[in-house]
Amino acid sequence: MISHRENNTQRIAGLDARAEALRLKPGMGIAEARAMHPDIDVVEADPEADRRLLEGLADWCDRYTPLVAIDGENGLFLDISGCAHLFGGEKALLADLMARFFHQGFDVRPGLASTPGAAWATARFATGQILAPGNERKFLARLPLSALRIDARTKASLESVGLRSVGAIMDGPRAPLVRRFGAELIERLDQALGRLEEAISPRLPVAPLSVERHLADPLSLIDDIERLIGLLAATLKVDLERREEGARALELLLFRVDGMVSRITVGASRPIREPVLVRRLFHERLAALGETIDAGYGFDLVRLSALSTARFEARQADLAGEVVEDGGEELAIFADRISARLGEAAVLEAIPVESHLPERAASARPYAQEEARKDGAERPARAAQQATRRLRLPDRPIRLFRQPEPIDVPATEIPDGPPLNFRWRRALHRVARAEGPERIAPEWWRQAADAPTRDYYRIEDAEGRRYWLYRQGLYNAQAVPRWFLHGVFA
Repeated sequence: MISHRENNTQRIAGLDARAEALRLKPGMGIAEARAMHPDIDVVEADPEADRRLLEGLADWCDRYTPLVAIDGENGLFLDISGCAHLFGGEKALLADLMARFFHQGFDVRPGLASTPGAAWATARFATGQILAPGNERKFLARLPLSALRIDARTKASLESVGLRSVGAIMDGPRAPLVRRFGAELIERLDQALGRLEEAISPRLPVAPLSVERHLADPLSLIDDIERLIGLLAATLKVDLERREEGARALELLLFRVDGMVSRITVGASRPIREPVLVRRLFHERLAALGETIDAGYGFDLVRLSALSTARFEARQADLAGEVVEDGGEELAIFADRISARLGEAAVLEAIPVESHLPERAASARPYAQEEARKDGAERPARAAQQATRRLRLPDRPIRLFRQPEPIDVPATEIPDGPPLNFRWRRALHRVARAEGPERIAPEWWRQAADAPTRDYYRIEDAEGRRYWLYRQGLYNAQAVPRWFLHGVFA
């Protein structure tokens, strides 16, 4: 028996079959229940654990339909329209669902109808029944008001005037019922009868394309799973070719025999549909996950889905049948494999930003996200534009320090000239060559009007190491400028 606190009183929240046989009911006080049966076993409710369990069951129900929604604290809605024939019909699907839940140790009470409201009532008042379309009115008429999913206050108000069944509501005048008890009552009735459409909002987005394989002998080895991924990708390729698309994001669902579900996703910076590439990405991802994937007694259903797709630009082959790459294809594949193993932030691309301050002149974004923003027509023009911009920039380090590091400059050749030597991280560096200065004024629209200017120098020390440092401010009677090291040349 499960208990929970309600208005500073411990009450019964859930019962098993043995507790129901003792005539205990949900909502009864725990003190009253113990007075009747002192030996009952009471466990405190854990709403967070219940929520996680319900979400896990919703994941597992994806094996029947991708349209799965959570209903309250203890229910699930499954829209099986167009899916029942894959399991041999509605009756066979319902029997399979009940058998699998039973073997997992769950007591489920399913119901099947043509509307969500009627299915909800069927599951609670005629467990296991399949309600044929058109019989909703006859079935609901004999049920209590709670079958309409109305709140307890409205239910109590209806019962106080002698309306105790759904049939009494059906036969009553609609306008007075709405004025006295609210529009929700009639809305729930119309939804259950199919007069008003009620959509099921799935908890997860539905993939546009999916392929799956039911296995008589469950798989448990990663090598076997990767081989199956290649076979599923070959089937998915046919659908993608028909739509002239490629996959940008792929998801692998592994349904374990005991009800656990593993979701593994990979992304592609450019649309892909070749099975070899798909298998390579999942190989990297599976290798990164390692032992975190627990096969248990094996996976009996494997599904490969294309979560997002984009237009696939086919390229013309030459007379030898070889396709000339555009130069970025191999880089994109390499970046995708690294991202699959180490995460999306492992490969970044520098994007120019409209600012002349070095630390603001570029923004690092994940390579896959930036590639996704470029389509085939824009990519050459944007690459040429960026190349032109890079040619106009002076020689600067590829990577800058996250924060410029202060250095000690004991002397300069002239007051506003480059340093003769400097000390950085407790090491003294003697300057052999220097180029500059490159003066960068502050951005007055972002900084204070009296912010100091920067004079940047490219410095090479006596050992051939090259640095990029700057002087902040100028020598004058009021202040002494400060020196900083901003980056190191490769």
